[in-house]
Amino acid sequence: MSGENEVEPAPPAPVALGTIGKEWLRLGCIGFGGPPTHITLLRRLCVEDREWIEAKEFEDAIATTNLLPGPASTQLAIYCAWRLRGWAGAVVGGLCFIVPGLALILALSAVFLASHPPDWILGAAAGAGAAVPAVALNAAWRLVPASRQRIGNKPTEKTRWFLYGLVGAAAAATVGPYLVLVLLACGGTEILVRRAGRPMAPRSMRAFFPAVVLHGAVSGGLGALVWVAFKVGALSYGGGFVIVPLMQHDAVTTYHWMTGGRFLNAVALGQVTPGPVVQTVAVVGYAAGGIGGGLLAALIAFTPSFAFVLIGGRHFDQIRANGAVEAFLTGAGPAVIGAIAGSAIPLGLAFDHLWQIPVLAGGILWLFALRKGVVSGLLIAGAIGLVIVLAGAPV
Repeated sequence: MSGENEVEPAPPAPVALGTIGKEWLRLGCIGFGGPPTHITLLRRLCVEDREWIEAKEFEDAIATTNLLPGPASTQLAIYCAWRLRGWAGAVVGGLCFIVPGLALILALSAVFLASHPPDWILGAAAGAGAAVPAVALNAAWRLVPASRQRIGNKPTEKTRWFLYGLVGAAAAATVGPYLVLVLLACGGTEILVRRAGRPMAPRSMRAFFPAVVLHGAVSGGLGALVWVAFKVGALSYGGGFVIVPLMQHDAVTTYHWMTGGRFLNAVALGQVTPGPVVQTVAVVGYAAGGIGGGLLAALIAFTPSFAFVLIGGRHFDQIRANGAVEAFLTGAGPAVIGAIAGSAIPLGLAFDHLWQIPVLAGGILWLFALRKGVVSGLLIAGAIGLVIVLAGAPV
């Protein structure tokens, strides 16, 4: 039977766990710049330098991890380690990839979220935070070409793409904690359109709804933190900045763990530290419960990524070839892009000072007109905020 032949591909040669730990730890320390940097570093290590994984398989793994919810580049790092040494390699490689950025972001959280940080810290944080909406717009813009190509060039397809994006943007700006429902609805709509009127959505989609509805039953405390982190890790299609509207309403409005300005700081810290942007949830966890809360939030948020690879790694080819999955992501993709762009609105409304507006304008110029990097832009914005505060501006 064909199912008997669907086994995971054998690694080309045994790789010591110590080697995996050392190399993935190195990647975790130098992985500034988000998913593009992570993918480049992993390709150089696994495909070009060590020749552990064939180029085609690596590209297929990129495509498949982008179909999964959660941080795609982290899942790619876990998958590559899994290919080399099974579940033990996945755990060692994944942890070594995540821990450096997590340790740094928690250390910075202790500084930036302290009860009475010095003014220069507050100025640098407010300056970097002011550029965050520009980073969100830039992240959305970079996703547009591939998403437009994916849905097709027919007028009806272009119209659906635009509508999905518009709905996602409106949802991010207005109903942040329920954004997952909107993404699921857009993906489900595309499935229905492609099935030419079949009335029933796939069971795999319906299974998400009871979990999402549980949001209203979580009143606060540890359970609330676990739920917020779970949404980030398991329900955030598109990864990266799509987690921002998922977290902002919960962290700022619902549970009052942090102010809007401090949430901007959290997003900025997630951008300037190595590792995935999802580690922003560790800052939210720190605000809710100190170091323990930050570690718990990270554990909950990253566990689904390990589960997806350990349970589904051998089935990645089938996942990528599944027509329903492809249709769902084709519909949810533009909604994710819209949500990322739409998150710039509540992020901008969280500004505490008028001087942050020209800093935001400078960030837009830096990223769009000059086409410079995100990390350097945030660092420059932070330096500008520091100078402005030292010159006597309010903080």
